[in-house]
Order: sequence, then structure tokens, then C-alpha cells
Amino acid sequence: MDAPTRTDPPYVPIRHTRWPVRRTPFPAVVAVVVVLAGVVLVALAHKPSQAQRAADLRGFARDMNTRIESCAGGVRDSLTALHEIESGASHEVATASGIASFGAANCSPGNNQQLEDLTQYQVTESLAGFHLRAAVDDLVTWAFPLAQQVQEDVVNRLAAQGQQAKAQSSAALQQALRKLDVQRAAIDAMMRSASTSVSANAPLPALPG
Repeated sequence: MDAPTRTDPPYVPIRHTRWPVRRTPFPAVVAVVVVLAGVVLVALAHKPSQAQRAADLRGFARDMNTRIESCAGGVRDSLTALHEIESGASHEVATASGIASFGAANCSPGNNQQLEDLTQYQVTESLAGFHLRAAVDDLVTWAFPLAQQVQEDVVNRLAAQGQQAKAQSSAALQQALRKLDVQRAAIDAMMRSASTSVSANAPLPALPG
């Protein structure tokens, strides 16, 4: 009698060793190391030196002075004209008023291309650690609305008639000048701090007040 045909699956011995792991080819590892080393070297190569940062800061200071000089000059001229009227050195009230009116308009970014450029100024990356964008913003504020307000108050002072009106206009002008001085002090402090850090001896913005 023939034995029945077996239908059991063939015997497969149980594996007691780990499955093989595909290893990264050695040349690929070398390539990754080379790329990472290159990134580090590039970063180190682009780190600005102390001398470069000092030169960049002096360039920044020149840019600030260039962009604020027309507005700052108007403030200076307006206050000088007022002083001459009040001291009796001049009686050209209309001329003095015209100087202050023109100066006030010129301290608006909408009327002054240099100030408009200042609102969009980009501080160079080498100076990023000094947060000089705040100094730029403060300089814009010094011009508009603070310097503009000072010159408008000069116009009002020149137009004032009677003791009470003159006293009120003088008080308003002095208050505006104090705000201008506070803003200037904040700008100067940021600039001095950055300049001291890199021994740049960078000039401060020439801001009257």
C-alpha cells in the first residue's frame, strides 16, 4: 500500500542571526564630511573682522548724516532765524517764517528723497549685532514728526501777537525741542555703543536742537 502524498510546506530552519544591514558606502561618508567642512570654512571666511566692522560702521554713520543733513540743516536755519528776530538782529519776520515753513515740509519723507531712502535703509549684515535698525528708525522719527513739529512751532512763534500768545507759542516750542533732544540722545547712545565696541570712532549724526 502506497503512503499518502504529503502536502506539508517544506521545512525552513529558523534564522538565529541578524538580518544583513546595508551600509553607507565609504565614499559617500567622505563626501558628506567634506561638504560639512566646506560649510564651516565658508562661514568662518565670511565672518567680518574687527577692522571690517569698524569700516562698515563708519560707512553707516556717513549714510545717516547724508540722509538727515537737509532736514537737520533746516532745523538749524529755522532756530537761527528765530533767534535773530527775537534778538533784534533782524526784522525780516516773513523771511524767517518762510525758512521755517520750508524746513518743516522738508523733514517729511514724502517731500524729501533722502529721508524716504532712510525709511528703507538696510543695515549691512556685519553690523547686525548692534541692532542699528533701531537707530535708523529713531533717526526717521527725529525728522518726522519731531523736527517738523519744532519748525512748525517756530512759525507759530513768529506769528504770535500779544504776550499770552507769545508765551504759549514759546512753551510749545520748548517742549518740542526737549522731545528732539531726547530722541537725539537715544540715537547718540546707540551709535556710541557700536563705535566703542569696534573702535570705529564713527561720527555721530549732526543733529541740532
